[in-house]
Amino acid sequence: MSALARNRTLIAGAAVPLLAAAALTGCAEKSKAGGHGGVRVTADDSACKVSDDTFPAGHLKLHVENKGSKVTEVYVYAPGDRIVTERENIGPGTKAEITTEVEPGKYEIACKPGMKGDGIRQKVTAGGKGAKAERNPKLDSAVSEYRRYVQKQADETIPAAQKFADAVEDGDVEGAKKEYAVSRIGWERTEPVAESFGDIDPKVDVREDGLEEGQKWTGWHRLEKSPWEKKKISAEDKKLAGRLMKDLKDWRKRVGKAEITPTSMANGAKELLDEVATGKVTGEEERYSHTDLVDFQANVEGAEKAYELLRPVTAKKDAQLAKDLDKQFEAIGKLLDEHREGDGFVSYDKVGKSERKKLSDGVNALAEPLSRLAATVVA
Repeated sequence: MSALARNRTLIAGAAVPLLAAAALTGCAEKSKAGGHGGVRVTADDSACKVSDDTFPAGHLKLHVENKGSKVTEVYVYAPGDRIVTERENIGPGTKAEITTEVEPGKYEIACKPGMKGDGIRQKVTAGGKGAKAERNPKLDSAVSEYRRYVQKQADETIPAAQKFADAVEDGDVEGAKKEYAVSRIGWERTEPVAESFGDIDPKVDVREDGLEEGQKWTGWHRLEKSPWEKKKISAEDKKLAGRLMKDLKDWRKRVGKAEITPTSMANGAKELLDEVATGKVTGEEERYSHTDLVDFQANVEGAEKAYELLRPVTAKKDAQLAKDLDKQFEAIGKLLDEHREGDGFVSYDKVGKSERKKLSDGVNALAEPLSRLAATVVA
């Protein structure tokens, strides 16, 4: 039984997101950088080189190589800094290949060595007169079902988060502790969709060490700190609880307009595993509450949901990949089960180094085949 079936009831300093944009299927990929089969991005500590600044709209492969000494992030941005796709954990001397979809228009590819600032950006253009990637009808159904899933998670987050906000506004420390982790489950299951808007995630889910210069700290983690570390709730916290609800309601309103494709679903599933690897396994995400395993499970559930919807097409095109993913999702579920306590999980500060290593190994074992999922859902 899968982890999702067993339980249906989301900037680490050492990690890097990497994003991609794509070229039309069927065009022969050239042996060197560029060509209609893909775009090569070479990142180092001070540069972001792109092999082609124009390419056809539709499916695109982005071949990334990090030649720098720092872990880097690579983003593809649409106008307004809307994130098209991303990928984390591109370490020094490593390569990655990402498949995604882009509409005709102007974009920016950004490399962020050390995961700092707005990145080193290159302007690129996806050409074509309204060209769209051809799609298997089963994938259209998967997108529709996933869109409903994402909306449901957002809808269910609002009342859960309201309970947390109410406890904060009432100055109820124990009540806030009780409701905090539960309030984040829907967000963590669908975080890549929320991150695609660009401006919502920094308002509601940023950690203190992830703040940009001049940015005010707001959101869940700002409110997490007071009950656990300060053991009291301030007047400022009470105001920020209302701000959190305002921002989350904005998220819920905008989710229905999110751009979702089969490749964004597949890449989003991989991003959720990257979230686990870079924040949850390390214990950095929930550093005050130590509720990391609740987030861990939610990330895995969200990734598995996307995979389950894409599985019929994946299994037909790459049966072995589907078998590998089935096996690894089941394995990560069993690892999580080892840390259950009552209706939830043990506090993560009670999970020792050897147990954390097992969890990390499990995440890596799942992340590798999951990184190949997007390639199976292109036409």
